[in-house]
Amino acid sequence: METFAQYDPGEFFDELMEADGTPRPGAQLLVDKINSLPPGDLAIRQQAAEALLLKMGITFNVYGREEGTEKIFPFDIIPRIVPADDWQHIEDGLKQRIYALNAFLQDIYNDKKILKDKIVPEDLVLSSKTYRKECEGFTPPKKIWCHVTGTDLVRGGDGKFYVLEDNLRCPSGVSYVLENRQVLKRTFPQVFEASKVRPVDNYPSKLLDLLEYLAPAHIKKPTIGVLTPGIFNSAYFEHSFLSQQMGVELVEGQDLVVSDGYVHMLTTKGLKRVDVLYRRLDDDFLDPEVFRPDSLLGVKGLMGVYKAGRLAMANAPGTGIADDKVIYAYVPKIIKYYTGEDPILANVPTYICREDKERAYVLDHLDELVVKAANESGGYGMLVGPHSTQAERDAFAEKIKAEPRNYMAQPTISLSRVPTLVEDGIEGRHVDLRPYVLFGKDIYVQPGGLTRVALTKGSLVVNSSQGGGSKDTWVL
Repeated sequence: METFAQYDPGEFFDELMEADGTPRPGAQLLVDKINSLPPGDLAIRQQAAEALLLKMGITFNVYGREEGTEKIFPFDIIPRIVPADDWQHIEDGLKQRIYALNAFLQDIYNDKKILKDKIVPEDLVLSSKTYRKECEGFTPPKKIWCHVTGTDLVRGGDGKFYVLEDNLRCPSGVSYVLENRQVLKRTFPQVFEASKVRPVDNYPSKLLDLLEYLAPAHIKKPTIGVLTPGIFNSAYFEHSFLSQQMGVELVEGQDLVVSDGYVHMLTTKGLKRVDVLYRRLDDDFLDPEVFRPDSLLGVKGLMGVYKAGRLAMANAPGTGIADDKVIYAYVPKIIKYYTGEDPILANVPTYICREDKERAYVLDHLDELVVKAANESGGYGMLVGPHSTQAERDAFAEKIKAEPRNYMAQPTISLSRVPTLVEDGIEGRHVDLRPYVLFGKDIYVQPGGLTRVALTKGSLVVNSSQGGGSKDTWVL
C-alpha cells in the first residue's frame, strides 16, 4: 500500500514521522495528501515525475559503465521537510563555517599565522596534495577564496545535524535542486502552496550577482564564462544548465586563449576578452604551464593573468586544501581561531591516522568505522567497515600503514531516514543533505539543498556515482 498506514520509522531518526507514527511539525499536510490518494496514484505521479526529468534532459554520466552512459538521476517524489527553526540553526552554522574556512585559506597562503600558532600542524597543510604553492603570497579579488561551497550534512540518531565534509573545489548538484523543485511543484501543487516552502529558484541570479561582484572594478558589463572540462564530465549537464540560466557563455579550455596579458574567448567575430570564470575544472587541469603539463582541458598562461588581477575565478585555485578530509578534523579549532566562537554545527567525531594512538585505534576497529582517503570524492577511496569483508579490511589496513597522512576514520553514523516510494509501498531510506553556500558581498545559504538518498535498502552510501538518488528539500 502506498500510504503511511504500515510505515515503520524504525530505530532511526525519521525526517517526516515521529517514533510513534505521528507526522512531524509541518509534515501533516503532505502525509494526509498521500494517505488520501487512490491506490496506485502515487506510483503514477512518480512515473510522471521521472518522465518529466528525462524530457528536461536531467541526466548524469556514470564513469566506467558501458551500458548507456547517460542516466536520469534517480528521484523520489516524497519530499524531505525541514522546519524553519532547524533551518535557521543550519544556516547560522554554515555561515560561520564558510567565513572561517575562507579566513583560513587567506591566512595559510599568506601570513600562515594559524600554522605559526600551532593550531593546525604545518606539515599537515604543506604536505597535502591540494595545497598549491603557486598560490602563496596571493590574495584573490575581494579576499574571497571559496565562492561556492557544498557542505555535506548528516543527521544522527539524536536528531542533531553534523557536518560530514566540506566541498570547496567544484561542488556539483545544485542543478538537481532546481529541477527537482520544478517537478515537485507539479506533483503536489496544493500541498506545496499550503506548506509555505521557501523558494530555491533564485540561485542562478544570486550566482550571477556573485560573479559580477568579482569583476575588476572599472568594468561595467563584465564578460563571464562557465569553464567546463567538456561533455564527458559527469556534471556537464549542470555546467550547461547554469550557464544558460545565468545567460553567460559556456566555454572549454580550447575556446580560450591568453593574449596581451588577458584571457580571450574565440568567437566568430574574433577575440573577446573574458573577465570572470566560474570554473568547474580541477586545479590540476587549469593551466599546463603551472599545474599538470599534460592537461588538454585548461588554458596556457591562465594563472599568470589571474595572479596579475586581470581575471577573477570562482572558486579560487588552492581552495582544495580546506576540504582535505584530514584538515576537516581541525575545522572546529579553525572556527574558534578566526571567529572566537564555538562551532554552531559540530563535526562528526574523527580519528586522524597520522597520529599513532588514533591510527592504532582505527586499525583495531576497522569493522565498525568508515575510513576515507584525504582527497577522494564521490564515495571513492573509502571503506565502510560494517559492510566490508575481512579481505577488504586487510587491504585497507595496508594502505593506512603505508600512507597514514592520507587517511581519517569516523564512526558509522545511523543516518536519518525519509519515507521513500519503493516497489511494495513506502519505506525509510537513509539521506544526507548538501546545502549550497554563495560567498559574495555577503554569505547566502540556499534554503534546502540537495537531499541525497541511498535507494538500496539499508545502504548508507548516497552518492549518485554509487547508486544514490535525490529528493526535493522543503524548508518551511
